[in-house]
Amino acid sequence: MTHAELLRSLHVPGRPLVLANAWDAASAAVVAATGAPAVATTSAGVAWSLGAPDGDMLARDQAVDLIARVVRAVGVPVSADIESGFGATADEVAETARAVIAAGAAGINIEDNSHGGPTVLRTVAEQAERLAAIRSAAADSGLFVNARIDTFLAGAGGLDETVERATAYVAAGADGVFVPGVTDPATIKELVAAIPAPLNILVGPGSPTIGELAELGVARASLGSSIAQAAYALVRRAAEEAYAHGTYETVADGVDYGTLNALLRR
Repeated sequence: MTHAELLRSLHVPGRPLVLANAWDAASAAVVAATGAPAVATTSAGVAWSLGAPDGDMLARDQAVDLIARVVRAVGVPVSADIESGFGATADEVAETARAVIAAGAAGINIEDNSHGGPTVLRTVAEQAERLAAIRSAAADSGLFVNARIDTFLAGAGGLDETVERATAYVAAGADGVFVPGVTDPATIKELVAAIPAPLNILVGPGSPTIGELAELGVARASLGSSIAQAAYALVRRAAEEAYAHGTYETVADGVDYGTLNALLRR
């Protein structure tokens, strides 16, 4: 079974694929070592680690190089977050897809947020065209295409708009649908029932538990950028403690040096 086939098989409604999103090779290796069946990147964490803000500000080549490093660091399927596609046109997004496949990724996650365009979200027709281009470019690879819909996250629409977009995106070639910004169980249940593809939910403090999401029929649960944000919060606390108090207790529970070295000897 290829990694793309394995990733696809892990999307089972009622048995969520849990993704603790990584942002570099080391964080990916740490996640994989816990027994994770797959690793996903977080575009925000990747961008921050490479010195750029999130939101289509990172160069495609930098993102693809990072994806290749993550793939080499783990032995499980990798789903790569490609923001809104690293391209202004559908053809350019297809180029991104081909580059990500060449880097070894088994799946991608692409969002419909326009990041400063004339509307908050791309039109349904424009995003469907971009997804169709990805599907065509990935035809021989089995790439799992996860279509992120930012209606709730960006306050740009509700349930009906989300379902309309999801239906169009699946028809254009998406394999799964990601709706971040939803934590209400009743709304999640309605999305599961109405969307003709495995549903991915963004999780974190305040979200339903994985068990509760399973009962609602969710197929994928992602921690998104929250782990990277927590890691950077630790950096800040450690620095503040050292500068303000001259002590170092914040870093007492770090991963062992030898363990990290061993994880990256692939």
